[in-house]
Amino acid sequence: MAKKARKPASGDVATNRRARHKFELLDRFECGIELTGTEVKSLRDGKAQLGDAYAVIDHGEVWLRNAHIPPYPPAAAQNHDPDRTRRLLLHRYEIERLVGRVERRGLTLVPTRIYFKGPYAKVELALARGKEQRDRRREIRDRDVQREVERDFRQRLR
Repeated sequence: MAKKARKPASGDVATNRRARHKFELLDRFECGIELTGTEVKSLRDGKAQLGDAYAVIDHGEVWLRNAHIPPYPPAAAQNHDPDRTRRLLLHRYEIERLVGRVERRGLTLVPTRIYFKGPYAKVELALARGKEQRDRRREIRDRDVQREVERDFRQRLR
């Protein structure tokens, strides 16, 4: 029997689960996203993908790149480009703070999820540092050790 795709958490339209594996997430920000009408309808269908998406700061504005929002089928003629860059809406002081942290420390802005908050679509951005291969191995080893400890603990309680 084929595996079913894991559904995002309730309220989430799309999540980027690979971000936790590839990056160490340091800080999170909630920001709005500038969308066209057909993009909003397509998001409400819950078919967006954030697999390779990232955010960049360009001329004092934050842009979301490589986020795939598929075309909305009923709007055949007036559809949007599914992979266009979309502007993210943050306050000026938040953008200035992000600029300093991204440039000085070599961090990356990674979108972790898209969700609706009331009638507005929101994007959760994470300030992230890339993990090296040894970091991933250490994380897997720590997880295995923790699992063994819990297993021993459960057996002693019996």
